[in-house]
Amino acid sequence: MSQSEEHQANGPQSLLTQAEVASGLADGLPIGLGYFAVSFAFGLAAVEGGLAAWVATVISLTNLTSAGQFAGLQLMLAHRPLVEIALTTVLINLRYMLMSLSLSQKLAPGTGLVQRLLIGFGVTDEIYAVSVSQPGLISTRYSLSLLLLPLLGWTGGTLTGALAGSVLPVSVRAALGIALYAMFVAIVMPTIRHSRPVALVAGVAAGISTLIALAPPLAILRGGWQIILATIVAAALGAVLAPIHVGEPGQTEEVN
Repeated sequence: MSQSEEHQANGPQSLLTQAEVASGLADGLPIGLGYFAVSFAFGLAAVEGGLAAWVATVISLTNLTSAGQFAGLQLMLAHRPLVEIALTTVLINLRYMLMSLSLSQKLAPGTGLVQRLLIGFGVTDEIYAVSVSQPGLISTRYSLSLLLLPLLGWTGGTLTGALAGSVLPVSVRAALGIALYAMFVAIVMPTIRHSRPVALVAGVAAGISTLIALAPPLAILRGGWQIILATIVAAALGAVLAPIHVGEPGQTEEVN
């Protein structure tokens, strides 16, 4: 086969590959911009806590877990036991395992183990939501292209925040410190308004956290154990009081 014939034969496949990569990058751009702002606060907090800028950057490059990183950072800086740090971060990040299992059903046939591990590493709430909303199966090229800009945004934001910590005024650093909380309020509130079970679980978790913070005998549970206890109790009550009943195959019905 001549070079021109080979180019014509590979033309459609090449165009498809370029389209998948371009689509992944386009879908990942707004996620990356949002991650930059939140991880800026993480870098700021890490350096203020005593970590080197490069350490904070490596943490973000190898984790990409937002809430898990913030919780782990606070426990590390408080010199909490490794068991507490491990259990806390596992519980916070447990949803990513469930998301990965779900997303694996969307991957195109032939996706190898290494490719699946790379895609699983990049599963976050936003990346998962964009991935599962795609019609049909998704390719490795699309998934990795979708991950690229969010990973760069999260890592680059951490590095920028860490380096800027020494020049920003205290008032600005304090304001950026609530960035993560504002992000999660924005994520949870729309669901709470439309789902009584979610509102129940969120309310129970908030109540337990408040009780632990205000009750002196429970002071030993502060830190990671507070998150662990609130998560387990709230999730258990939610499962008992608002179970999901399986009806016909592929359908679920919530008890409100």
